[in-house]
Amino acid sequence: MPHTNRLNHWVIPDGYIPPNSTGELESHESICVLNTGGVDANITINVYFEDRAPLEDMTVVVPAKRTLHIRTAGLRSGTEAIPKGVPYAAELFSDVPVYVQYSRLDSTQPANALMSVVAFPVPEGRE
Repeated sequence: MPHTNRLNHWVIPDGYIPPNSTGELESHESICVLNTGGVDANITINVYFEDRAPLEDMTVVVPAKRTLHIRTAGLRSGTEAIPKGVPYAAELFSDVPVYVQYSRLDSTQPANALMSVVAFPVPEGRE
């Protein structure tokens, strides 16, 4: 899916769904998408692994003037999902400009850790 606008293509190089949780909070990751525009955003997500074929063409719709927190553990390509405890990277495409943030809650220990970063927008010509 080629795009020429840098607001339409992002890369998240460091994905990892923690395999365990302690306490009341579940370890998880989210891809947070903000659509401030007037039309729905059609998002396509591809996930890449170190030692297996990618999960491709997973789609999500983010309604106009809304935000959506996409739990990566809930993404499916056919019957396949991202396994817990396995490193991966994600690539996102949108048919309209949106903003993308990535967050991980690691509750594998009693002292929880939350990491959140803005996803890397791919510059024009690097698609």
